[in-house]
Amino acid sequence: QVQLVESGGGSVQAGGSLRLSCAHTSYTYSTNCMGWFRQAPGKEREGIAAIYTGSGSTLYADSVKGRFTISQDNAKRTVYLQMNSLKPEDTAMYYCAARQHSTCSSNILSYQGLFGNWGQGTQVTVSS
Repeated sequence: QVQLVESGGGSVQAGGSLRLSCAHTSYTYSTNCMGWFRQAPGKEREGIAAIYTGSGSTLYADSVKGRFTISQDNAKRTVYLQMNSLKPEDTAMYYCAARQHSTCSSNILSYQGLFGNWGQGTQVTVSS
């Protein structure tokens, strides 16, 4: 059973940075598509970044491209989301998710139902 544990959320002023972490507990880590999603109050959850743990290839939503970076540490089975130049509209609950035994297809961020394992979420609040 895969467990995902997120950390690193918090409050920051606009223009600031935060780094989120997602620890993956299973030996299956090396063949996962790992994604970061976020949900703001009153809005649908959106996929913002993904990484295939086997190769390190990455995908980004247009809303975060150039500001956020997804990366991984295979030895720690941990995926990171470095968030720079944060804006108030980035305020949301951020979730890590895993799709086991799968690469990340180019449109995977639009199909969050394909991710079978989810973390508990970590809150990010950006003030103006």
